Amino acid sequence: MPFPYKVVAITGASTGLGRELALQLAAQGCKVGLIARRAELLEELAQQIRDQGGHAAVAACDVGDFAQVKQAVDSIESELGPIECMVANAGIGMPRERLVFEAEATAQIYRTNVLGMMNAFYAVIPGMLERKRGHLVGVSSLASYQGLPQDGGYAGSKAATRVHCESLRLELRPTGIKVTTICPGFVRTPLTDRNHFDMPLLMEVKPAVNRMLRAIARKRRIYHFPLRMWWIVKIGLATPRWLFDAVLSAQTANINSGRTQAFSDGKAP
Repeated sequence: MPFPYKVVAITGASTGLGRELALQLAAQGCKVGLIARRAELLEELAQQIRDQGGHAAVAACDVGDFAQVKQAVDSIESELGPIECMVANAGIGMPRERLVFEAEATAQIYRTNVLGMMNAFYAVIPGMLERKRGHLVGVSSLASYQGLPQDGGYAGSKAATRVHCESLRLELRPTGIKVTTICPGFVRTPLTDRNHFDMPLLMEVKPAVNRMLRAIARKRRIYHFPLRMWWIVKIGLATPRWLFDAVLSAQTANINSGRTQAFSDGKAP
């Protein structure tokens, strides 16, 4: 399906899903605005896109700071034109040891995942309202549906992004602005490379992004994938809590055992 927008901005564009989104969109003829913290990685990606005949603009910033994001958006629009689609993809997660709680680390996850999405959206919404057209895309996660041990910061932040997207979708529905929430399962990226536990139905990044772009082009309200993983999540939500708790307790013990082994092998947790 042809992608319906010509100017697309992507946060978290330096690696993982964001990088692949930029490459695939540029290959379809879109002008892409690249937003992330690491300017050198953005420049490398932009040059790769230009070498292949595409158009890219770079704006390095901290997505947790609205002033920086607004400046980045203004810079991209001055170079590429009005942003028609904003993909709020920037996200982080930090592996945490059992019963170790660090407020600053969890706050950073929320700052990037939740405020980063909000800042990206709020920076482009006024222009979209004026044009009565646009598309906001929030990258949440299947993890947003269930709190898991040692993962409260990531799962909680992704739940917040999913609910925020739903609220925006309902409010903006009469204005011509579309809102899509993407909820992937496990995708092989630098973020998941740090996981030392089994990741069922792990997808490679290229087919995952292909599915995301198809969902955006179809203006889906919310898109969960892979489908089998979404069914696993739904079964978990329907499972009696006493049984779910027992299964998760056993799984958590296995995860902690794997991390302990990683330490003994000299690997980073």
